[in-house]
Amino acid sequence: MTFPALLTWPILIVSIVLILTSIVLALFVLMHKSRGGGMSDLFGGGMQTGMGGSSVAERNLDKMTVAVGAVWLISILGLLVLYKFFPEIGSM
Repeated sequence: MTFPALLTWPILIVSIVLILTSIVLALFVLMHKSRGGGMSDLFGGGMQTGMGGSSVAERNLDKMTVAVGAVWLISILGLLVLYKFFPEIGSM
């Protein structure tokens, strides 16, 4: 069984990037502070006092979450393009 290495490595690399960004994105989302108004308020989780602004760390976490989310979305679209225009690569 032979695999053309030049054709399968893009899918492998984009898949690894997708897996890593999925894990990091989930961790970043879990690190955010609760803003209230969600399902947690329904069950008594809304007992927090709200501060007017967010800290520098929270703003940096927001920026990193958006950046990782953009890489995640681009890797999904990259896999879509690879599988759509090169279907013989994915069937190996």
